[in-house]
This record gives sequence, structure tokens and C-alpha cells, in this order.
Amino acid sequence: MAACILIPAYNAEKTIPAVVRESLGQGLPVAVVDDGSNDGTAGLVAGLPVTLLRHRQNLGKGAALKTGFAWAVASGFDAVVTVDADGQHDVSAIPSLVESAQSGKWGILIASRHSQFEQMAGLRNVWNRIGVWCIWKRTGFEITDSQSGFRYYSRAVLQDVPLESNGYALEMEVLLKAWKRDFTIGSLPIAARVADGRATSHYRPFKDTVSISMTFLRNMRRGTC
Repeated sequence: MAACILIPAYNAEKTIPAVVRESLGQGLPVAVVDDGSNDGTAGLVAGLPVTLLRHRQNLGKGAALKTGFAWAVASGFDAVVTVDADGQHDVSAIPSLVESAQSGKWGILIASRHSQFEQMAGLRNVWNRIGVWCIWKRTGFEITDSQSGFRYYSRAVLQDVPLESNGYALEMEVLLKAWKRDFTIGSLPIAARVADGRATSHYRPFKDTVSISMTFLRNMRRGTC
């Protein structure tokens, strides 16, 4: 089954070349969504053998993911692996993630940083633990990391699950909506290179945590998406 790698990026000129080059080394097509960067991100990517998709203005990580998902489905890929642009994810684990997801027929498989939660500070640590517990209680899925951006998505999920969020809340939204539509969701232990990526992340601890929490509450019932 044909998979591709999708990298949403915003002002990532310091890290994006290395992330893209290592991703290309995994033998899969790579697409980068430049989410309205005002630094050299797009220029650095443009010279590499990847598909570059661009937003004229910064719309948010969720919007970048939706743009990439739409491209992947239109391009005929059977699956998408998402990787953050800041270099925190161990891209060399992509083949293992894809193999595990496809052999286990997972709709979504999350590369879990559960063993590194203690290295995360403040609300990130707290929300990851609460998020994992809430999803388990509501869905029954034993997901050990609800916020990791290193994930495998099947084509069926991307085609069948309608997504609305433009920010970080999309990664919670897709889990709950996929559950509502009877897709299977799991996690695979894969340590991140940097568990707490605050130095390179655009995540706003309070505002984005509230948004993710509200997304969970809006989607916790099993009715229609």
C-alpha cells in the first residue's frame, strides 16, 4: 500500500531542511505544507525533491494538515504519515510505524511518547495524561499519547472523517470523529528525540489546551460527526 509523508511547517527554516532530507531517506514521497511562513521555509524546501503546498497566510496546524490530507487523497495515496517540522520526531521509525499500522489494519496509529511524559513541562504534561485517560474512558481505545503529531492515517479515515479545526485541536478532533465512524485507533511506543518541544513549537499552552479540551467535549458523544 502506497504511503506518503506529510510535514506541516510554519517558520521552520532552522529545522526543515534536515527533517525533509531524513524523511526522503525513508523511501516515501514527501509533501510539505508551508503554512504562511514569513521566513525562509518555503525557499529551502523548494529546492528539494518534494511536493510543496503553500498557504498565503498562517492558518494553523490543523489547516495545514487538511491541505496535505486533501492532496494525498487526490494523489491516490493509501496512507499518510505526519511528522512535525521541528525535528522532534524520530523519522527513521516511519517504516516500522507504517508496517505496524498496515499489518494491524489500524485506521490511525500514533507514535507514542508516553515513556517521556515526565520530560514535558506544565500543561503539556498534565493535558497529555488527562487526554489519554479521557479518550480511554470514552472510547475504550488504549491510546497512550493523544497529542503526538507523529501519526499514521489510513486513506479511509481521511476520506470519511470530516474535519473542521484549523489549529492544534484537529489532532483531537480526528481521533474522536474516527471513533464515531468505527475506525480503529492505536499507539505504538516510539520515543521522540525531544519530548518537550516548547523551544521550537508554536503551541500556545493555555489557549491551545483550552481549544483541545473544548473539541473533546463537543465530540465526546457517539452520534453523527
